[in-house]
Amino acid sequence: MPVKTFRTRKQMFALFMPGFLCGILYVNFALKQYMTDMGIFNLQFLEQYTGTEFAAKEYLLYLTGIRLLPFGILTGLVLTRMRRIISFVFLAWTGFSLGTLLTMAVFYMGLKGIVFCIAGIFPQFLFYIPAYVVVLWYGMTYPQSRWNHQKTIFVIGMMLTGLILEAYVNPVFVKMIFS
Repeated sequence: MPVKTFRTRKQMFALFMPGFLCGILYVNFALKQYMTDMGIFNLQFLEQYTGTEFAAKEYLLYLTGIRLLPFGILTGLVLTRMRRIISFVFLAWTGFSLGTLLTMAVFYMGLKGIVFCIAGIFPQFLFYIPAYVVVLWYGMTYPQSRWNHQKTIFVIGMMLTGLILEAYVNPVFVKMIFS
């Protein structure tokens, strides 16, 4: 079992990192000519963000839709026969997305961009990531790993905790960082 665990971790890393590298290369070579000073890395946007008051309940409802829908789709697809392929594609896509985001953050803001990205995902991603890892781990190790009530309770608890923290704690944390 420990050998299988190590092999699965290496597979997850081996799928994530090429995607991450492709995201970096994509920004530097393909997207560089199209980038403008718009979007979340724009200093005007950041100033507006720090001055905005959030209605936490409405924000929680918004987050529920944009966080649970993709997670639910991934979970549903991982419960099909295509679970390994879905897990592989998701890990590669996540790596690509993170590589693209961090490269654009550094391009626009320098090292402050990485701080901005970390502040933007803290503390909720401390709960989202384990929920996603459990689902992806299941998808990559089936039939050795079986879905059960413990996994269901853990995943639901982690996602709900992440949503609450993202709605109520993250905006305060981000404002503190950028004030």
